[in-house]
Amino acid sequence: MALKLGAYTACLHDRPLEEALDVLLQNDLTSVEVNTGGFIPSPHCHVDLLLASEQARRDYLDVFATRGMDLTGLNCNGNPLNPLPGVGPKHADDLRRSIELAGLLGVRTVVTMSGTPGSDPWARYPSWVVNPWDGVYLDVLDYQWGVATEFWREIDALARACDVRVAIEMHPHNLVFSPVTLEKLVQLTGATNLGAEMDPSHLMWQGMDAVACIRRLGPLVFHAAAKDAMLTPGVDVRGVLDTSFERVPAGAPDKVPTGYGYRCNAWPADPAWRFVAVGVGHDVGYWTEFLAALAEVDPDMPVNIEHEDATYSRLDGLALAAENLRAAAAKT
Repeated sequence: MALKLGAYTACLHDRPLEEALDVLLQNDLTSVEVNTGGFIPSPHCHVDLLLASEQARRDYLDVFATRGMDLTGLNCNGNPLNPLPGVGPKHADDLRRSIELAGLLGVRTVVTMSGTPGSDPWARYPSWVVNPWDGVYLDVLDYQWGVATEFWREIDALARACDVRVAIEMHPHNLVFSPVTLEKLVQLTGATNLGAEMDPSHLMWQGMDAVACIRRLGPLVFHAAAKDAMLTPGVDVRGVLDTSFERVPAGAPDKVPTGYGYRCNAWPADPAWRFVAVGVGHDVGYWTEFLAALAEVDPDMPVNIEHEDATYSRLDGLALAAENLRAAAAKT
């Protein structure tokens, strides 16, 4: 099996890059994805320095090469279309800089999200349309797709000039949250360098079949995340579109920023669904099928663990996910 198994290092932001890489090696993971902007900081990639200095780029790549590891992706997940002045413009700039840096480093892929604009040219906040049965919401979507098309045409051109592919995570609260909406973005923009980051977790809790999604998109799948999800008993009365979240106090430790003045909220005590370590929500047999479908698209595709299971520590959750992912790869 030639798929490159690795991890996104955001779960190890509590330690320097070198120590984080050693943790991955202890789990037989050699593919690495680091954050370069957007929602969260980028302690494992000093973007300004690397953009400015060729020597710094050589030294940075040596950190991976001397360990026999590959830097396979830069991650800049955010909302570049957010109308809030402290969010959208910054995330858009972070994305452009990430693409430029990827080109300079020889990294093939930048992972990001499509973003969501406001409902109209005067909107102050982003607005995600879930079910446009009322005709007014088709008007909103027409406007939003117009904004997205203009922005992503520009990004596609930049990516093409830098010889970089942009892999969009199909994530709810974004315009692109499914294979159908990803295909729509590619069609509207005429893109050559836009495709999908296949993170199955968000497809799972929406009720999609991740393997079917891979086969639907085919060569539009550029990159993959190993991240599991499961429906929980709360779904019986909440449904997967539940909004019963609560604010996290500004002074709380480990709060996760999403933009200037904004942060991730706290989940309900009995959620409808949650993220779990690879193999907890779906067994090794399922992940074997997932990896086999990816290999049909690209046998050398990076598959990077994204650990967000709050029931495990950073190290224990990563180790469990790596064990199950390796077991699935061995059966492929």
